[in-house]
Amino acid sequence: MDSGVMPAALLGHGDPRNALADNRYTRAWRDFGASVPVPRAILMVSAHWYVGSTLLTAMAAPRTIHDFYGFPQALFDVEYPAPGAPDIAAEIAEVAKPRWIGLDSDGWGLDHGTWSVLIHAFPEATIPVIQLSVNALEGFDEHFDLGVRLAPLRRQGILILGSGNVVHNLGLIDWQAEENGADWAVRFNESCIALMREDPQKLRTLVDHPDYRRAVPTPDHFLPLAPIAGLAAASDSTGSVLVDGYVAGSLSMTAFQVG
Repeated sequence: MDSGVMPAALLGHGDPRNALADNRYTRAWRDFGASVPVPRAILMVSAHWYVGSTLLTAMAAPRTIHDFYGFPQALFDVEYPAPGAPDIAAEIAEVAKPRWIGLDSDGWGLDHGTWSVLIHAFPEATIPVIQLSVNALEGFDEHFDLGVRLAPLRRQGILILGSGNVVHNLGLIDWQAEENGADWAVRFNESCIALMREDPQKLRTLVDHPDYRRAVPTPDHFLPLAPIAGLAAASDSTGSVLVDGYVAGSLSMTAFQVG
């Protein structure tokens, strides 16, 4: 990667309480934020904006969304007052053509998939943040292709991030497992790491992995990785692991960096 290209990354966000935690994952996000050039804007693909369309937030002051329940009040008190950038959102939509991306000027904001990691990576909340939805009507290939189309943004000072989890099965959580992964979770996570390190273009083959259905019972948390893999393929590069680990057997916290 030449010096004029911003890196890209997938950050495994896991438990919303990581927003308030000091652990090896949040320290890795902090180190990542400190290591990159100051971006003109951040484009975040969040697993928690999973809707039937491809949309960008396009409001000047996106609200902080607390899209969870049953957690400590301190989490609901968190605000991440980063500005939006309607002009940059329009620029992103233009770069993606002929793929259509809608501009949402008042409906969404910054959900916890975005602010729970950015509060560590860019704690000052001064860089404009634009969210990109995960389209529930499209699969891995379409999200991968979108990443390829958005690749020119990396030369325009825009930091592209994904927030999700390679392995995310809340139905199989085993709190007794603590920081260990179930055998099937480790197999799938390791296969994903190998492909990102060797040939991100082959990441689509993971949908045929024997552990895919347990690792990805719903696609919302896995699909943010697809545009990051597309960005890597567009620059003929691979991904490196920023941090890796497991929570409660059925969640992986893998974070990848491209460039």
